[in-house]
Amino acid sequence: MTGNATPGTPVVSETFPPALRVGLIGYGLAGSVFHAPLIAAAEGLVLDTVVTSDEERRARARAEFPAARLAASPEELWQRADELDLVVIASPNRTHVPLATTAIEAGLPVVVDKPIAGTAAEARRLATLARERGLLLSVFQNRRWDNDFRTLARLLADGELGTVQRFESRFERWRPQLKGGWRESGDPQEIGGLLYDLGSHVVDQALVLFGPGVRVYAESDVRRPGAAADDDTFLALTHANGVRSHLYVSATAAQLGPRFRVLGTAAGYVKYGLDPQEAALRTGARPADGRPWGEEPESLWGRIGSGESPLTGGGAPVPTVPGDYRAYYAAVTDALRGRGDNPVTALQAAATLDVLEAARHSAREGVTVSLPPATDTTTDA
Repeated sequence: MTGNATPGTPVVSETFPPALRVGLIGYGLAGSVFHAPLIAAAEGLVLDTVVTSDEERRARARAEFPAARLAASPEELWQRADELDLVVIASPNRTHVPLATTAIEAGLPVVVDKPIAGTAAEARRLATLARERGLLLSVFQNRRWDNDFRTLARLLADGELGTVQRFESRFERWRPQLKGGWRESGDPQEIGGLLYDLGSHVVDQALVLFGPGVRVYAESDVRRPGAAADDDTFLALTHANGVRSHLYVSATAAQLGPRFRVLGTAAGYVKYGLDPQEAALRTGARPADGRPWGEEPESLWGRIGSGESPLTGGGAPVPTVPGDYRAYYAAVTDALRGRGDNPVTALQAAATLDVLEAARHSAREGVTVSLPPATDTTTDA
């Protein structure tokens, strides 16, 4: 509100809509490292409630977000659904579909961490339910806001690579020892393993950059002693436009390859290293603390060129566009207020699951799998 108005002139009142109240289900890795800090940093959102029954996690949530309420179960949220404007589901994968279904039936818009479901059919059923209720259903595919992805998208938009022929994407780690937990479980109900974890990211990025796929071939292995879920997978995706995406996810890579290697008719782009945002969030840095966010040093910039390896000085450095996971929740806020589109629809997530299901079948049977015809994935659901 303006103050010190000149006598005789009307006082102008600036009114702002109240912040949208968010209930967050789950405070493990996804909830505590990604969602809670990003929700807190988003203009127009407020973290109203954190749902977790784990006492240590409740203590951490209380320490970092003292204004947020705590709930021991999702049922406590459903009992006061009229006090919330959005539910974020960051609980184990097996709970995504039932919790999202209940939230939508309670009249609440929903954000679901990836993968939204275990199958594309389940994702499409959720999309239909949300559309019938007129509610937002969005999927947290935060890697669309990685620094390397944003940089590559700019290079493609500017035509600097010519016509892309092959896209190589690696999300590799060196974790020879098992950590335990549901992500490494061999129980199909858990929807664990790297194909559905990191694979959800690399496939989504490939589809966004190069459009729908038509064929999939995959090799998937369980490498580590005692492991029960895939921890080393290669996936070859042929796109309808002819681009071939070669996608790698691994927990057993003793030497990490380039994050991106993109080969076009005019030039290639090679980028090493992961976006720094996850590491920053894990160490307690927060995007709302006023410091630069998502930036990396010039020594980590990718290179563009032709005819020579970037490791021997070939090509020219490409300034990396800063990553910004905050943009996802900013877009969700705009969509809820009718100012923009759903940043990641459930139908886009279903298209990713089509590829993941085909990859699992291909790896199991040793065959190339054709994908179903592409459908419109841009509708808000």
